[in-house]
Amino acid sequence: MTGTPETGASLTGYAVVVPTLVRHTLADCLAALAAAHGPGPDEIVLVDDRPGPDADPADLEHPLTVLGDLRERTVVLRSGGRGPAAARNTGIRAVTAPWTAFLDDDVQVGPHWRDQLMQDLAEAPPDTGAVQGVIAVPLPGERPPTDWERGTAGLARAQWITADMAYRTDVLKEVHGFDERFTRAFREDADLALRVLDAGWRIRRGRRTTRHPVRPASRWVSLKQQRGNADDALMRRLHGPEWWAKAVAPRGRIRRHAVITAAGAAAVALAAAGRPRAAAVAGLGWAAGTAEFARARIAPGPRTRQEVTTMLVTSALIPPAATWHRLSGLWRHRSAPAWREVAA
Repeated sequence: MTGTPETGASLTGYAVVVPTLVRHTLADCLAALAAAHGPGPDEIVLVDDRPGPDADPADLEHPLTVLGDLRERTVVLRSGGRGPAAARNTGIRAVTAPWTAFLDDDVQVGPHWRDQLMQDLAEAPPDTGAVQGVIAVPLPGERPPTDWERGTAGLARAQWITADMAYRTDVLKEVHGFDERFTRAFREDADLALRVLDAGWRIRRGRRTTRHPVRPASRWVSLKQQRGNADDALMRRLHGPEWWAKAVAPRGRIRRHAVITAAGAAAVALAAAGRPRAAAVAGLGWAAGTAEFARARIAPGPRTRQEVTTMLVTSALIPPAATWHRLSGLWRHRSAPAWREVAA
């Protein structure tokens, strides 16, 4: 740990960095920030991460108008569609305030968020490099949540998520910001936090609260999420095989997915080789594993026809997708050095 800051209210000035794809949620995010009580940010850096030259700047006109007086403190930058890690790094480079508070463009800060953030920062000891906000995920009260809603609700228990996370700006620069090889909104926040902790800083939880609504999603969203298994492979290279425990992250089902996928592949290969009995045994193994996975996802949910159908189909497709993405990640990042080797 280098450059330990001094305490003092003068060092609680903050900037807000919001990476965005200019989704419809952005206006609500900025309106909540503008309406919150307390000292405003020194600067707001809105990073437009839409890919390509065809992104229309006019799409930002309405979201910017909801900022009111804060509009004068706001700058809009482009990051070229390289993902949230690269977008946040673009924002960090523009920040001059002592603290950088990251918000996602689909959250809504609480009515006293600005006051509470200032209190969180003022109470941070000199060895604290970051202060995490409290995330609240509203769920339907009239029925059990769907698989997607339960997954979003897990954000309330997650460590170090950048939906609402404030870092000392000097600390971000000390550890070289986010790793831009994480091109999705997955694991880039845990990687950053582990590097900050490895550098000797502490991360504490603050009092401020931010609401994270469950956004609408395709019924195939769980299948698309399996791309994150490639990011898990990079985490293993950077932080070792026990990175799960360090990051206080659920280990997930990748081992079971690999076994189910192997059983299915074996059933097909054995059938093609003219060994029907062995193929049937392997096929039963695949069916049993898939059925257990589907049941685990269906049982706590609303069990509507659409939800059950979606869970049955995706439970058959997820194991091979997860296994493929994990293997491709292991190959793609096979030469990535550990973080400590890079830091040394």
